[in-house]
Amino acid sequence: MRTAVLHDSWKVLLGSEFKQNYMEKLKKFLVKEKSNKVIYPKDNEIFKAFEYTPFDKVKVVIIGQDPYHGPNQAHGLCFSVKPNIKPPPSLQNIYKELEQDLGYKPVKHGFLSHWAKQGVLMLNSVLTVEEGNAGAHQGRGWEQFTDKAIEELNCSNNPIVFILWGNYAHKKGEFINEDKHLVIRSVHPSPLSAYRGFFGSTPFSQANKFLETTGRGKIDWQLPKQATYD
Repeated sequence: MRTAVLHDSWKVLLGSEFKQNYMEKLKKFLVKEKSNKVIYPKDNEIFKAFEYTPFDKVKVVIIGQDPYHGPNQAHGLCFSVKPNIKPPPSLQNIYKELEQDLGYKPVKHGFLSHWAKQGVLMLNSVLTVEEGNAGAHQGRGWEQFTDKAIEELNCSNNPIVFILWGNYAHKKGEFINEDKHLVIRSVHPSPLSAYRGFFGSTPFSQANKFLETTGRGKIDWQLPKQATYD
């Protein structure tokens, strides 16, 4: 892992984290894991969220837990999958809420770079996972790194929308300054919980209303029909 993979705006803020003891331990852990296991996402995709969305361009933050652990899914953006991969159940529910909220018809792919490039930081708390073993890399240091990223965003002069789905995300963002930023909370879009308050929560229209009110410009949440990996 190298700071070179971070956008320059993030490198200034997070570059020193790569020299910290916890990150050195995490690097050694990942080297060992990769020697006899399949780890997702690929090395060059681990920090994609920071590559797609520079710090000063962040308008919205969506916090996930850890990457998808199936083949050809994870590519560095939470909830997103690579082109030509069927959207997983939670993402299908996100699409349903998007249609109900803004009237946008769901697309057949699950590739969300269109959002990321507009300023939606799609950040998992843990940035790697073992194939077929959800949560395998929790408690290894990633949480400290992503907490630092969220702390920097919380201190930003720009008003930001934080979308927190589920108790894990709620706890991750519990220190966010709500006098300056908008925090939208609901249950997780998982099929296990979506009907308990995710559907009808209108996160997309709420986010755009706040962004327009604060002069930051709304997000075009309508995804392109065709997805191209870049």
